[in-house]
Amino acid sequence: MTVKELRQGLRRGIFIYPFIGIHLLAIVAMAAEFQMKEVETFTEYAGLLNLFLFLPGEMFSGVFWVVAGAVCLLLMPLGGLALMGQELEDGNHELLLMTPLSRWKVVRGKFLALWGLCLLTASSLLPYLIVRYLIGGIDVWRNVIMAFTVVLFSAMMSAGAIGASSFKRISLRIIILLLFTGSMLVSLYVVEIGAALQTKRAGWVFNLNGLSVAFCYIMLGLALARSRIRLVVHHYELKPSWMILGVLLLTPFVVLMATPMTLGFAGGVALIGMGLVGWFADRSPKAPKWVEAPLASIPGAERGRAENEPPPLPGSTIQAETGSPGVEG
Repeated sequence: MTVKELRQGLRRGIFIYPFIGIHLLAIVAMAAEFQMKEVETFTEYAGLLNLFLFLPGEMFSGVFWVVAGAVCLLLMPLGGLALMGQELEDGNHELLLMTPLSRWKVVRGKFLALWGLCLLTASSLLPYLIVRYLIGGIDVWRNVIMAFTVVLFSAMMSAGAIGASSFKRISLRIIILLLFTGSMLVSLYVVEIGAALQTKRAGWVFNLNGLSVAFCYIMLGLALARSRIRLVVHHYELKPSWMILGVLLLTPFVVLMATPMTLGFAGGVALIGMGLVGWFADRSPKAPKWVEAPLASIPGAERGRAENEPPPLPGSTIQAETGSPGVEG
């Protein structure tokens, strides 16, 4: 699944045009930074998933990262809004699930393909990072953190876009993606601001909370896509996609409760728990291994089965046909 999606994605304009565009914009950004006296503004809060580092202000990291963030964090993940729709519109997901592929494998393959395109684009910017370092005045650790932020945030946005793409109407996809993004941003800044207020810097507590946000919302985005390709939903079950959407709505409230209770240090624990809820929710009904599959309802199947059965004992045959007791001894 991953290889198939990568081969198709590398030919699409959704990868080619942003790939060319980001390099043109990176050249313009580098030329603009050559004219600037101060490229980066020093801050103690240069940590994972701190999006204020991309925005002009007290934590600004330069024009180059604005370009990289706009393309790798937003533009390329949005291409995932069309991925799941291709399988659902024509019923291809039913054929895929008849193969050894499970629902998780189908969704995971599409996620890895989309995220792989984002990583390929981001890694192509490495020469520009080397040039920025050789110019001087660049904090190496801060740029490493920025690169990891691009990697993690693009993964979350890719998962959210794939989850939203499993809905049919484009308007509904946009609403679901906005819900996912809003829930993610609220949870992110609650846990990171809580950690920053306690440590007064972006230390290991700050970064661990950022990793917990990435884990939670990657799981929830993929779980939403998985819930939409379930083949059988019983009447007594809650609709799987409603359940995952409910988890998305509840997650910021759970984080708002957990962060003050842990004095701002361990709000990410709640995010890990909610991510595990998305992982284990919507379990596909499976029969035990010892249960035999039912006979196919095909004309002639019963006759074929009877022909393959061994002949009955003579005594039982006489009893069945004549009603007399079988021969003893």
